[in-house]
Amino acid sequence: MSTQETPIPAIDVRVIPPRDRHPLIFASLEALKPRESFMIVSDHEPRPLQYQLQTRFPGLFDWRFVEQGPETWRVVITREGGSDCGCCCGS
Repeated sequence: MSTQETPIPAIDVRVIPPRDRHPLIFASLEALKPRESFMIVSDHEPRPLQYQLQTRFPGLFDWRFVEQGPETWRVVITREGGSDCGCCCGS
């Protein structure tokens, strides 16, 4: 019997106007349930976004690079499981 992994949804920010990227990403983060993930695909290193994420939601999300340039960066963000952080994203 084979086990198939569920594909991780992706947001390709390369096709989204710059002013709309972070609002879309943060709305997607807030919608994640514990242990759910999505991937961000970018044409630049998304370190500023990572710092914002760590500041707004310390310890709530795991950030894992799966590709690091030079032309494409892919990051999988996973919501950690089940603690109440008292933030607006419903954990």
